[in-house]
Amino acid sequence: MEKIGILIEIKDGELKKTNFGVIAAARDDCHELYAFLLDGSGAEFKSHLAYYGVQKIIDISSTEGPLEWNPVSWSIAIIHAMEHLGINTLLGLTSSQGKELLPRIAAYLDAPLVMDCTDINLTEHTVNKSQFSGKTIATIKANGLSYIYGIRPNAFEEKPAPCEAEVIPYQTGPESEGLIVKEIKQGASKGIDLSEADIIISGGRGMKSSENFRILFEFADVIGAAVGASRVAVDAEWVPYSMQVGQTGATVSPKVYIACGISGSVQHFAGMKTSGLIVAVNTDPEANITKNCDYYIVSDLFEIVPILTRQIKEIVGEDQLTGTK
Repeated sequence: MEKIGILIEIKDGELKKTNFGVIAAARDDCHELYAFLLDGSGAEFKSHLAYYGVQKIIDISSTEGPLEWNPVSWSIAIIHAMEHLGINTLLGLTSSQGKELLPRIAAYLDAPLVMDCTDINLTEHTVNKSQFSGKTIATIKANGLSYIYGIRPNAFEEKPAPCEAEVIPYQTGPESEGLIVKEIKQGASKGIDLSEADIIISGGRGMKSSENFRILFEFADVIGAAVGASRVAVDAEWVPYSMQVGQTGATVSPKVYIACGISGSVQHFAGMKTSGLIVAVNTDPEANITKNCDYYIVSDLFEIVPILTRQIKEIVGEDQLTGTK
């Protein structure tokens, strides 16, 4: 069986849900899946990973102890583990961490690298990804001795495939002296990561000010969503760039995307067109966004969003009282 490596990401001590989509993309009857973890939590997540079809869990650490975050030392550790285990194909998320690690690994191995894949065939070494602001889907064939792929978060549905799993400790050398990470600062944005959210509610020019984004954050808290923005809102400095969705911002694939006060430019649509369900709230029934959505509400967002927030809070409250979900 061919060995396929999967770079597993942990956030706040928990497995990212989007890891399971990457596992689904790699899974095949002729593949043996190897999950790479670098924070000493291999045994902790053994049952979760086995439930989705991972047979081998490689618990990577330094000879001096756990590996603290450092993109250089982490990349080298993964490369050494791949070489030791005879793994030539590695998949990971096209996330902030994936963008730090996967290109470094590909450069070291002189391997072809394709990021933001939305479909993949590991037998023929072909992938699909959007091109030209989402106007077309390109099929790319990779050629090499090793293959590195970044999978777009939420591009593949998570599918359980329970199996027996084994945790394999692997020790590598100490951290890199070429790059030293002294401090990690969190960005100004809050909440769920945009690129990995199941639900996103975004605001545009119609939000009118930074303070008005408060109503979107309140709604997001109730429905468990991430908050995004159009480039107009970011350029106006109402919200940080990390919240921007679009051609020059984040490319997202949530199950539900709610656009509030967003006209729907080609550039913005390029970043969220692969959403499962698109809902628009706009006072202009002729706005471009209404032509590219599944449902739209012709209404003032400052009226409709607070109403939705109140109604959902009431439903949640009733569920909690009755003990239902």
